Amino acid sequence: MMARAAWGAILLATAGCTTAVADDGPVPPPMGGENSCGAAAANGLVGQAATAELGAEALRLTGARAIRWIQPGQAVTMDYRADRLNIKLDGQNRVEGTTCG
Repeated sequence: MMARAAWGAILLATAGCTTAVADDGPVPPPMGGENSCGAAAANGLVGQAATAELGAEALRLTGARAIRWIQPGQAVTMDYRADRLNIKLDGQNRVEGTTCG
């Protein structure tokens, strides 16, 4: 019984030893930053209509391994993949911009 009480006291004492992390904004993307997939190389595609051919060209230009087409208002996962090119589209299905992730 005494050992159980001692463990309880130790757990209670160490419970206050955690450190809070301040939420000062978004966490920076891992592995090379926002252009880690080469998204800047696809900036020339802005304004063009989204097609399979444009996607293939975007992969060729950037060296990314995957594309995620993002429609206006579309929910997307927050998982970050350095090898994925995000192609953001406008309401007319034209490229609005590119990012990695």
